[in-house]
Amino acid sequence: MKRKVIITGSSGFIGRSLVAYLRQQDYEVISLDNSIDIDSESETCRRCDLLERERLIHLLCEIRPNSIIHLAARTDLDEKANLEGYDVNINGVRNLIDAVKAAGSVDRVLFTSSQLVCEVGYVPRFDEDYRPNTLYGESKVRGEQIVRNADLQGITWCILRPTTIWGEGMSPHYQRLLLALKRGRYFHVGKAPLFKSYGYLGNAVYQYAKFLDAAPEQIDRRTFYIADYTPLSLREWTASLACMLGGQRIVTLPKSGSILLAKVGDLINALGMKRFPFNSFRLNNILTEYQFDMSETEKICGPLPFSIEDGVKRTADWFLDKS
Repeated sequence: MKRKVIITGSSGFIGRSLVAYLRQQDYEVISLDNSIDIDSESETCRRCDLLERERLIHLLCEIRPNSIIHLAARTDLDEKANLEGYDVNINGVRNLIDAVKAAGSVDRVLFTSSQLVCEVGYVPRFDEDYRPNTLYGESKVRGEQIVRNADLQGITWCILRPTTIWGEGMSPHYQRLLLALKRGRYFHVGKAPLFKSYGYLGNAVYQYAKFLDAAPEQIDRRTFYIADYTPLSLREWTASLACMLGGQRIVTLPKSGSILLAKVGDLINALGMKRFPFNSFRLNNILTEYQFDMSETEKICGPLPFSIEDGVKRTADWFLDKS
């Protein structure tokens, strides 16, 4: 008998690919997403906002899934005032847990959090060593705390923290990077390789599937990062993408010049031109290296199906076809 899996946030970047992959693996997958038109609902595609607590409980009691992969979230960093804008990351998680308990059929939940429960560049010493520096990151901390305190007896659960996941179907924000590389408008900042624990989409989907199938004692009540096992060099990665996209060789701007340009960008942003693509925030993200110990994830998932070179080619092919 097929195992029945609900994926929340199924229309998102990871969700779309994960739905397709799990169906190929003979799971019965039900998509749950607030972007689904009510007139387009079917047995495998249901509309629900996680903040609609009663509807969520009704759907889970009706569907009676065996497992849930929770991906739904607000993921941008735009909110500056308070946490209310990220309520789906907090009360949405609380409502999902209530629905899981009410359904009585769920034996496994994979809760998706984020590496941004800590500021970029800080590697936590233990699971609850939090250091967010954005409201989005704080909302993900609150979500994790709700999960840890939920008393989900008899249910295997774990928290998964994706890092920067890239690949075909990337958001418009990351597509602007690909377009800049294609048009020769991207530059390296200094000569350092800048190592980062990124993850290719195909590998992230594979890792989620492995966590769905792992022995309970291997994952229960634990936290894992989702990323490729070997950090990539930002310099080499962008150069490879530029080459595959048919772009020009990337020029290198000295770090001092990059800092000056970033300050100009800050001024332009302050004058209301928010789409100017380079500022101090972005420069700091570029220069900040982060490398996570992926050994615990590797123990669960084993070898990954795609190399960085595979991912670069697949991403470039997708973007060129799309363009």
